[in-house]
Amino acid sequence: MLTFLEMLGSRLLRFMEEAGKIVQLLLQAGRWGIRPPYYLNNAIKQMLEVGVNSIPVVLITATFTGMVLALQTHTGFQRFNAESLVGTVVSLSMTRELGPVLTALIVAGRAGSAMAAELGTMRVTEQIDALYTLATNPIKYLVVPRIIAGVVTLPLMTVLSDIVGIYGGYFVSVRVLHANPTVYLNRTWDYLEFSDIYSGLLKAAAFGLIIALIGSYKGFYTRGGAEGVGKATTGSVVISSMMILISDYFLTAILF
Repeated sequence: MLTFLEMLGSRLLRFMEEAGKIVQLLLQAGRWGIRPPYYLNNAIKQMLEVGVNSIPVVLITATFTGMVLALQTHTGFQRFNAESLVGTVVSLSMTRELGPVLTALIVAGRAGSAMAAELGTMRVTEQIDALYTLATNPIKYLVVPRIIAGVVTLPLMTVLSDIVGIYGGYFVSVRVLHANPTVYLNRTWDYLEFSDIYSGLLKAAAFGLIIALIGSYKGFYTRGGAEGVGKATTGSVVISSMMILISDYFLTAILF
């Protein structure tokens, strides 16, 4: 019994220590981010890495998500003659939940892991320590551009994801299931409100912050050489994904 309590206590202390370091890193990034000089080139480079290079996989995911959602919804709604509401369900599901959440999970697996691997390699090869000798703050130079990129690009990618997902649902409903295209579009726009769109974009910005912060934290505090880089990369994806899903619930409760 005592051994179990000791193990539980050590894990709890480790969790609290990591949470404190993450919050501390966020506060430091906020403090240094408003001070000159501003490394805009680094931020633009990270936007290309997080946003542009992730577009193909995000669009493929969104397209087939919308198509599957329309197919499943149509099959279920046939049981009580409500096929005309398929467009409504697809649009609301994509803008409120599936667009921002799936986009964030894809980016966490692709770009978040890359952040952790890059910063982790820089840590174990002492490149981050070298920045201190050059009188350059590594948090300002490395972490702040990644956070800016995450917060800015995730909402933009979510917009693309929403549009493509809704079109995927339209394609399946109209071309495959032979629904009336006018009814589909009318149902989509009649029930879709601006609050549904901006709430999804707010979620996406929060998810972008989580991805960049967790990826930067895991890479920035990497220890143990190449093995440590691998663990940091894996931990970044796992923790980011869990935090995205957990925060999604609380954001939904607040926004709706």
